[in-house]
Amino acid sequence: MKSLATLSILIFALIFTSCDETKKVIDVAGNVQLTGNYTVSAINGEKPTVKEVPSFSMSALDNTFRGATGCNSVFGSYNLDLYAISFKDLAVSERECAGKDIMKVERDFLDALNKTGSYSLQDGVLTFYSKTDRSVVLSAKKEIRNQE
Repeated sequence: MKSLATLSILIFALIFTSCDETKKVIDVAGNVQLTGNYTVSAINGEKPTVKEVPSFSMSALDNTFRGATGCNSVFGSYNLDLYAISFKDLAVSERECAGKDIMKVERDFLDALNKTGSYSLQDGVLTFYSKTDRSVVLSAKKEIRNQE
């Protein structure tokens, strides 16, 4: 009876360890997949109407996020948990830029990042979804490097 309990505990531990390892592999794969440079194509379903649209880069090496809002620079880090993503410690430079449109796009971009709860990357388009209702808060096109 004691060996049956020990065997059950070992099997239980193996299953949960395997699940944890699988999750780690998925997180690493997602992180590597997200690495790259992006140009924002839509915020809350609307195409930015400014000359300098927001852009950003993500790095799997240290989970850093760096970008340009169209006016200011933004940087921080992100966390992945399967398909959940969250941004933390975002900091923004404090340049004042001419034009209310530029500042509105910046504000909308930063709000979208703060509202993000999950993501998908398909056909070179990264989509961030709201953590509250899964609506699309941001879409960005991944830059494709030429392999020569």
